[in-house]
Amino acid sequence: MRYSIKLSTFNVCLTSCLISSLGALLLLTGCSSNPPQAQSSAVLFEGARLVSGEGAVENSAFLVENGKFTKVGKKGEVEAPAGAAHVDLTGKTVMPALIDTHSHLGWLIVRTGQLDKDSYSKENVIDNLKRDAYYGVAANRNLGIDPGDGVYEIRANPLPGVPLLRTAGRGMGMPNAGPGRDYWKPVAYGLTTEVDARKAVQELAAKKADIVKIWVDDRGGTVKKLTPALYRAVIDEAHKNNLQVIAHIFYLADAKDLLKAGIDGFAHLVRDKDIDDEFVKMMKEHPNVYITTNLPENPDAAPDYALISETVPAAEVQKLKDAAAKMKPADVKKARDFFGIQARNLAKLNAAGIKIVLGTDSAETVGWPVQTELSDMVVAGMTPAQVLTAATKTAAEVLKLDDMGAIAAGKSADFDVLDANPLDDIKNTRKIAKVYIRGVEVDRSALRAEFVK
Repeated sequence: MRYSIKLSTFNVCLTSCLISSLGALLLLTGCSSNPPQAQSSAVLFEGARLVSGEGAVENSAFLVENGKFTKVGKKGEVEAPAGAAHVDLTGKTVMPALIDTHSHLGWLIVRTGQLDKDSYSKENVIDNLKRDAYYGVAANRNLGIDPGDGVYEIRANPLPGVPLLRTAGRGMGMPNAGPGRDYWKPVAYGLTTEVDARKAVQELAAKKADIVKIWVDDRGGTVKKLTPALYRAVIDEAHKNNLQVIAHIFYLADAKDLLKAGIDGFAHLVRDKDIDDEFVKMMKEHPNVYITTNLPENPDAAPDYALISETVPAAEVQKLKDAAAKMKPADVKKARDFFGIQARNLAKLNAAGIKIVLGTDSAETVGWPVQTELSDMVVAGMTPAQVLTAATKTAAEVLKLDDMGAIAAGKSADFDVLDANPLDDIKNTRKIAKVYIRGVEVDRSALRAEFVK
């Protein structure tokens, strides 16, 4: 995890002034003695610069109907049906909404700072998703510490203006050796035999989990790693059930063996040493295998307390400042070295054309780390365009969200309206004017007022 300071929680209000979640969209009108007249379900947005990893389109126009982009082109060339609403975005930049492929939402009760064995709930998962919506996220994937069936209910019944959720359900490791926190360990399947491994996969397949998560890490020699025999059984059974497997790793040697075993993705970069040419070659021989970024906290990047303060009460922001001030030179060096290894590894993989996607590993903080992760990816050597691709188009592909990740006809209308161009400076993704999720505008002002009260 990137941070360990406990924060506060919130309740959320969303506005659907322009578009309803059911697709039968009505314009809100004032009081009248006449019966309300049905209006067009379409909204035409004009004048914005559209950006993605492929570049920019100036002075654009796009039509949104029933939560979908139906036409995308230049201003003056996109026709809207009679009665359509018009939104002028002149001077703004629009990009596809972000997708976080590695999160652990639902555990931090942000308002109270509670994070323990009793803090997880279905309601808190939704609460955390709404925080991500504030920062421009339209979809998340929880990786391995979702107990019970509440997460599957949320996935099946997405709320208007709230990010979609995908889940690995319960992950897998050796007994009491999976997730790092003591209160998370009971959630994971503790495997001891290949029969255990296959049974656990079958249970997840019956629940229609989106992916299988495994932990292959000894936590600095304090626990036993999932053995090759067991993770091979998991991968084999998962593939028989049309499920992919993603691995939490630390060591380069484990990453290489997992590739040989047929792993589909890595939930972290290699963290024990700089990767070698052999690993890069192996990754290139497996072009569908992807890596989520999850870079650790960069001690040389000044914290964006203004960004954090939009959703975190002042007292909690002060705790972050106090923790930063207490870091000793030896701690800073250790953090710098840890970030450096992973940054170099990301740069080398990116240069080789390996599939990379945005992931934050968010659990102990919620929302704002997605924005700092984007900046850290650039610090690690990726271009802003490459970062946007990893955080939108490629992330949608690996989550199999075929109608997300781009502003194009037929795609879900998930987009962020920015005050500046992130292709010029990736930190411009933080300059959010509006967020739309499936055509519903998130009421960020109402959220912000609730977050910091």
